Amino acid sequence: MWLVCAAAGSAHAQVQDSQEYLKRMDTDGDGRVSRDEYLAWMSYAFDQRDTDHDGVLQGEELPGRRGKPITRAAHRATLIERFARQDANGDGYLSARELLAPPR
Repeated sequence: MWLVCAAAGSAHAQVQDSQEYLKRMDTDGDGRVSRDEYLAWMSYAFDQRDTDHDGVLQGEELPGRRGKPITRAAHRATLIERFARQDANGDGYLSARELLAPPR
């Protein structure tokens, strides 16, 4: 699952700093990233790889074309857990600092 998440960065234009990264993810412009914004951004690579649109990455769709199938639901659950860990102050949003902090 990590490969799909990591691919999200390469699927979007390269981002040079935390403020620019936050700005790209922050679709409503409120200066922070909500869980929904995070999920949408981080799901981009999954959606691009799911060429048959069945909600499962398998075979040729998988990064490196090998590994166990990954469902969209399992991928989403991983992202939700990661968001919760990154949300250090528990306010339900990620600041630029929280967004780029090392995984907890």
